[in-house]
Amino acid sequence: MQCFYSPAQDRHAPATFLLRGAPAPSPERPERAERLAEALGGLGLRLSSPTAIDSAGLRQRLETIHTPRYLQFLETIHARWRAMPGAAELVAPNVHPTGGGHHYPEHPIGQAGWHLHDMACPIGADSFAGILASAATAEAAADAVKGGERAAYALCRPPGHHAGPERAGGFCFLNNAALAASVLRERYTRVAIVDVDLHHGNGTQDIFYARGDVWTGSLHADPSEFYPFFWGGADERGSGDGEGANLNIPLSIGSNGRGFIEALDRLLEGMAAFRPEALVVALGLDAHKDDPLAGLALETNDFTPIGARLNALDLPTVLVQEGGYPTPSLGNNLAAFLRGFGTT
Repeated sequence: MQCFYSPAQDRHAPATFLLRGAPAPSPERPERAERLAEALGGLGLRLSSPTAIDSAGLRQRLETIHTPRYLQFLETIHARWRAMPGAAELVAPNVHPTGGGHHYPEHPIGQAGWHLHDMACPIGADSFAGILASAATAEAAADAVKGGERAAYALCRPPGHHAGPERAGGFCFLNNAALAASVLRERYTRVAIVDVDLHHGNGTQDIFYARGDVWTGSLHADPSEFYPFFWGGADERGSGDGEGANLNIPLSIGSNGRGFIEALDRLLEGMAAFRPEALVVALGLDAHKDDPLAGLALETNDFTPIGARLNALDLPTVLVQEGGYPTPSLGNNLAAFLRGFGTT
């Protein structure tokens, strides 16, 4: 299996984010990639770098899932922000269009509030380069599968599944899983995204909610009690052409591996009628009991049957790294999943 990672991802590395109203050390830091890369090496898997990070082709593909003004915002906001007198080093909004805004602002403060959904997405001087490198990594893995590989893994950070058409949130800026699905759609008629992250993939859902060519399914901690709070209910089934092509299975806070795997079986049963020709797995490892953002209680060995069930689908598959934050278990969780997926 080909595995991809760009060291340029490290250029996005804010030290803190706002947690319960207070600055806290960010768990979304380069150490994540270091631990995951070490686990891959232990399995005998080698990382390759994307051949092009800031290409015209990548920009065009991103415009199929994100709005042009959002992409321009991500690229230019830090310089415009720092040009304001007294501005902080990191872009962090102090106003949001809660309840829905009717006017798109020109001012950097207003645009930051429009596009940065929460306070987990500070943007530094080099952030856009790191964010783009993460997307290019997902693109490279998807291109490998599009070109005939049975499976490929993209070690992406920052993650992406909370990023919507023009919204960042939950450490996510560009939706890597949606990008991978868009690449696969260039070859396959029907593509499915299965999200096994602790958190609901609300950005992915938003991107494809009214489309019938990409099926989206997510297992996650119940948003009534957990981030992202406002999306991820079982009643969200898609709209228009996408009606019935979105399935959410919320899990009670603290659910264990048995409950998670039973829910995964139901999710895959729901996907079967769609008859996907290719698969993207939004691979969160943060459902582990020791994760710093823990809301579920999986053990490391629970990730092996998760990988096995996804492998048994026997589909061309792109594995896109989502959550999973630095703990001694993080690399072991990835290795357990990949053993189940049949890569070793």
